[in-house]
Amino acid sequence: MLVILGGAIGAPMRYLIDRSVQARHGTTFPWGTFGANVTGSMILGTLTGATLAGAASQNVQLFLGSGLCGALTTYSTFSYETLSLAEAGARFLAAVNVVASIVAGLGAVFIGLTFAQAAFG
Repeated sequence: MLVILGGAIGAPMRYLIDRSVQARHGTTFPWGTFGANVTGSMILGTLTGATLAGAASQNVQLFLGSGLCGALTTYSTFSYETLSLAEAGARFLAAVNVVASIVAGLGAVFIGLTFAQAAFG
């Protein structure tokens, strides 16, 4: 039930973040999905650090990690948008999306984990 509840919150958050960010940027680059994925990565890194330090329970991990972050982040939309960029002839933007998403996502996890270790360690 915790995963379902987290997912029920994370999926609309992803949609709202995507629409809000895309409305402010008149580019074909998928900033909304990028922002949602980096945000979810930061939350998951922080949660992982808190869990490792014993500051977050398994129930919190299920709710926030599997539920909320699982629905907030989206590999399928990232893949679709990257492919769409490439098919539209924006191959450079497609490559930037891949590299930036991986670097920013991993960076966000690391920052979140480091923050949690400092706060709870």
